[in-house]
Amino acid sequence: MLTAGDRRIRIFLLPLSSLWNLSRMVTFEEALNIVLESSFLIETEGVSLPDASGRVLAQDVVSDVDMPPFDKSAMDGYACRRDDLTGVLEIIETIPAGAVPEKKINPGQCARIMTGARIPEGADCVIKVEETETTAEGEVRFIAGQTRDNIARKAEDARRGDIVLGSGMLLAPQHIAVLASVGCTFPIVFRKPRVAILSTGDEIVEPDLIPGPSQVRNSNAWQLIAQVKRAGGLPFYHGIIRDSKDETRIALEKALAENDIVLLSGGVSMGDYDFVPGVFEALGLEIRFRTIAIQPGKPTVFAVRGDKRIFGLPGNPVSSFNLFTLLVAPLIGKMTGRKAGFGIRRLPMGAAYQRKKSEKLSWIPVSFSEDGKVYPVEYHGSAHIHALAYADGIAAIEAGRNTVNTGEFVDVRFI
Repeated sequence: MLTAGDRRIRIFLLPLSSLWNLSRMVTFEEALNIVLESSFLIETEGVSLPDASGRVLAQDVVSDVDMPPFDKSAMDGYACRRDDLTGVLEIIETIPAGAVPEKKINPGQCARIMTGARIPEGADCVIKVEETETTAEGEVRFIAGQTRDNIARKAEDARRGDIVLGSGMLLAPQHIAVLASVGCTFPIVFRKPRVAILSTGDEIVEPDLIPGPSQVRNSNAWQLIAQVKRAGGLPFYHGIIRDSKDETRIALEKALAENDIVLLSGGVSMGDYDFVPGVFEALGLEIRFRTIAIQPGKPTVFAVRGDKRIFGLPGNPVSSFNLFTLLVAPLIGKMTGRKAGFGIRRLPMGAAYQRKKSEKLSWIPVSFSEDGKVYPVEYHGSAHIHALAYADGIAAIEAGRNTVNTGEFVDVRFI
């Protein structure tokens, strides 16, 4: 959602005996710790294999069989005895995948075998088809100097009872294959948190409309919907809240009742329309912080009520994008038991970066290159959402630092 600048959401907490000094600007590290310390593991549920990708395992998955379940051929060829490789081999049977060998391999014998087929008794290696020649009598001769066994041994991948996938793992397509291979057709995963998304402001219109004078299109909501999905949550869009006390109260009340996390994007005007504090007071929200020493994204609010978590995100799109990436996504990950995936990496700068103001920690959009370095993307400020379209991550520029030289390392979060 494009606005002229980040609009602060003014939220006050009742009762006044709260120990939090809400006028204090917390550091990013403090804000992240406060958010993550408020986390709790969400409930679990069983899902079918087609629905398991992108979910987080809530239980270890144990193999119910040996993998492979028997010694099998790793290629098309001939199963034989290694001691017989210098002589001519009689072909006694053909063993396709899925068939049970009918004959034992004796000295001077072999069986034509297909990839994945069970190794017959007596054989201790498989020779490749391309490393053999057929004699006039229909027998086989090994013509290479040496060969590997070319046998996938029973249980070399996993034994029955082994843990093949651990709790907290984010399931990708390759993990679905592992689940299928061990017969886990209904894995237990953490439920996706329900995340409400609300945009605020009389100046906001939906993307399918042409903005009028002093209006802008609502980009934040649709950005946040996509971010919630990618982070593992289940987004529910509650629409645009107009600058009305009653509408704000009703919308927030509904969002809190139906969801685990509420994202309020943007605030209200100061002065006559400054009614949000009263709404939050009435709803019993306990504010943990209201400003962060970060650029962009200073006016970011985090509050809790029971098992509900509420974020007041800045109205400018880069601000809301960054704060979701830095705070909301890790919270969703922790609530769903995810063990990894939201870490920060140290990478070298491929070009120097300068800024005029250095009072706060700054997160700037960067792109990655094949040389393993990061390069600043042209960036005009927190309203410049198009800068993120060409970025692969956001890099942290520490407070008090105006210049980062080529080759110096910075903290980078992938986006």
